[in-house]
Amino acid sequence: MDLDNPVVRLCGEGMRAEVEGRPDDARALFTQAWEQASDDYEACVAAHYLARHQPTVADRLYWNRVCLQRADAVGDERVAAFYPSLHVALAHCHRELGNIYAAARHFRHAADHLDALPTGPYGEWLRYTVAEGLRDTGALVRTPGEERLAQLLESLCERKDLRSLALPLPAFAGNLGTPSDHERLAQAAQQLHAEQRLSPQEQEALRHAVAALP
Repeated sequence: MDLDNPVVRLCGEGMRAEVEGRPDDARALFTQAWEQASDDYEACVAAHYLARHQPTVADRLYWNRVCLQRADAVGDERVAAFYPSLHVALAHCHRELGNIYAAARHFRHAADHLDALPTGPYGEWLRYTVAEGLRDTGALVRTPGEERLAQLLESLCERKDLRSLALPLPAFAGNLGTPSDHERLAQAAQQLHAEQRLSPQEQEALRHAVAALP
């Protein structure tokens, strides 16, 4: 974002107020940003932050819809990276309101736009959020191999075996059900199996899980 833009600066000040525990000041700054917005891009940015400070789910849904409409009106690279988090926000609103089908649709839209995000922790975190949302809404169903692997990962989590989890867990948590995701997960599970660091029983369970992966 253009940090010299006055609306963006106001939103930055609002974010700082959030961090400092001043929600009323944050809302006032985001409202001021909305009122000063002079084009669709600025309105999109302001609406995104203003949605965070609404008293009801319905109000959050309204402002996130406004944000989406303004982003679509901009339609260029300035808003490309907004879409994943925007669709996740819409999905969360719909899920809270009991609109599971609409929530699943927005999680899928978020998944379709993840490539617009730069590589890094934020993109990975959002990917995990989308994958979880797809599963929770029934838009993504685990395969038998993934269910077996999930049981093993839960066991590793219980005993805090972080070294063993480091290989398969990111691929498992970020699995969106695409062919490349299936391949990434299978490779991670195979690498863990090749290390022979688990107990004989766990090695056997992992072998069966790998064999059943897509």
